[in-house]
Amino acid sequence: MAKLRVIFENGAPERIVEFDPAKAPFHHDGKPGSILDILLGHKIHLEHACGGNCACTTCHVIVKQGAQLLSEAEEQEEDMLDKAPGLTPTSRLGCQAVVQAPDAEITVVIPKFTINLVSESADEQ
Repeated sequence: MAKLRVIFENGAPERIVEFDPAKAPFHHDGKPGSILDILLGHKIHLEHACGGNCACTTCHVIVKQGAQLLSEAEEQEEDMLDKAPGLTPTSRLGCQAVVQAPDAEITVVIPKFTINLVSESADEQ
């Protein structure tokens, strides 16, 4: 079983998800087996304004451990990440970072701030 440890900068309690990557997809957003797919499939919220289509940065995560066990970032993801607040050398879009190893142990931090240009409040104006 793979493990995904999730640390929230906003102070929410840390979560650990154990899962079998071979059972992906877990949800319908993001690439199958991606961090976004895993979290949503285990009822852990990760902002994703574009539906997991690599068209925004709201699912930005910082990989603290296990980056080598994730799929490589493609050019489109890297271009989008340039717009993410709090960008780090280990930043990834949760919708694109796919767990590659069946026994992976990955730790990610969910940043406190994100830029969401698509929100309910924008529709109310």
